Amino acid sequence: MAKAEWYQEKEGIAQHLVYLNAKAKELEKLLHNEKTMIIRGAAGRKCPLGGRAKVNDEIYFVETGGDMIVTHRGIISKVVESEKMSPDESIAFVEKYEKELNLSKDQYKRWAGKKFLAVYEISQLEEIESFKYNRESNMDDWIITEDINKIKL
Repeated sequence: MAKAEWYQEKEGIAQHLVYLNAKAKELEKLLHNEKTMIIRGAAGRKCPLGGRAKVNDEIYFVETGGDMIVTHRGIISKVVESEKMSPDESIAFVEKYEKELNLSKDQYKRWAGKKFLAVYEISQLEEIESFKYNRESNMDDWIITEDINKIKL
């Protein structure tokens, strides 16, 4: 997939396809209100999604290691993106949202210490008519599209 530029300074809603960690039971935790936020991080020079995920955007979920079937969607109701952080600041950021994130030990190790972090609060989570999506060669765990139908099989 080519890098999309349509989202930059575009009004309206984007649609996101996001991988949830099956081993950490992220989808199950969201469904049972045991977690309300998901996290992404980057070790590079900028925030992971760089402002491209916005409040009221639609977010669709697929689980890692699965059969590429999208089963649920929600709405992003809050976005908190960090500035560049030291390892200690990064750990403090993760701990600030610990209850909302409900991370497994492995997830905590993965995210705490990253230079940039962002958390996304998910609301209005609902089951949808499931569909498979076309992964092609895209290995990203967060895909932004103008229309989710463009990546359905």
